[in-house]
Amino acid sequence: MEFMAKERAALERFMPGLDDVLATIPLADLERPGNPGLPAFKAAGGPKLLVPAEYHGLGATPVEAIRVQRALGSRSPSLAIAATMHGFSVAGLVEVSQTSTGFEWMLLEAVARENLLLASGFAEGRTGAAILSPALRAVRRGDNLVVSGSKKPCTLSRSMDMLTASVAVTDDEGRDRLAVVLIPAGSPGIEIRPFWNSFVLAGAESDEVVLKDVEVSRHLVVMTDNTTEDQRLDDLQSGTFLWFELLVSASYLGVASALAERVLAAGKADAVERAALVVEAEAAMTTLEGVARAMGDGERGQDMFATALCARYAVQDAIGRIARRATELLGGMAYIGSGDVAYLSAASTALMFHPPSRTRMSQQLCDYFAGQPLRVA
Repeated sequence: MEFMAKERAALERFMPGLDDVLATIPLADLERPGNPGLPAFKAAGGPKLLVPAEYHGLGATPVEAIRVQRALGSRSPSLAIAATMHGFSVAGLVEVSQTSTGFEWMLLEAVARENLLLASGFAEGRTGAAILSPALRAVRRGDNLVVSGSKKPCTLSRSMDMLTASVAVTDDEGRDRLAVVLIPAGSPGIEIRPFWNSFVLAGAESDEVVLKDVEVSRHLVVMTDNTTEDQRLDDLQSGTFLWFELLVSASYLGVASALAERVLAAGKADAVERAALVVEAEAAMTTLEGVARAMGDGERGQDMFATALCARYAVQDAIGRIARRATELLGGMAYIGSGDVAYLSAASTALMFHPPSRTRMSQQLCDYFAGQPLRVA
């Protein structure tokens, strides 16, 4: 089938054989805790997708990366979201490495050479909290930091090799500054607790990670110029969150595309209806690819992030329309004949819950387009 052919070709090029493996595993098995999708992803070299070639990674461009994510989402929503959060962490290291003289290059080489999975412990999932507000705190112990707190949910909590997280650190002037830490999963003081109670995306391992006085080497700490009260993205944050919005949007578009693909394969619905699904899905992907191409050309900053948010929310709406119409066209017998249609329909809606939510960003976007700086709620 030509539908999603370029996405499946990208997945095959970067992770040979993975699509064939995923296609043979029942969806229900891929979506449960302890599923075979994550080991297959690691075995295919998935963790090094965004690591630049100079650090022995696969060096995928933004366009190539979102094509891979759409293909993953069409096979396993949980795996796509897990890969998104890992990619988000790797992208942060890549952004830092472009301007830093620190040890980020060594970490990127370690991810590529050792096939490491990075969990993301940023401020996602905290009701009422801003996207940049850290869930963890740190105090200084000599040159190192000692981190405590809890992150929930934390995707890849049980399969991670390292945890990346934002923390608040009080500086010499009494201000809480933002820092990013990288913590080996086996560090003393880390505990994993059950948290995710939904059957949807259960395979992404989004449980609670508790840290109790976990010491982090100064070589694994990246300080930023932002305070916890400043909701303006700096260059590092805007670049990293640009990656996140693209990867997560492409992943959920893949989930909705899996439903559209089933409609095309069945061939029973009216051609006008089938074509409408394809047009909507391909238009949404074209929107994401436009932003990805600009990123690949080096565009960053708040203007680019505002563009990415507009694209994400537009794609989010398209996903809802695709999933609803495809489910209706597949019919009641397909819905009750197995759990796949119902599951994909439910999973496709979860993009709305990832930060920053449209509700919390609406006023900020209005202010931005009226000429004010973009702030992130």
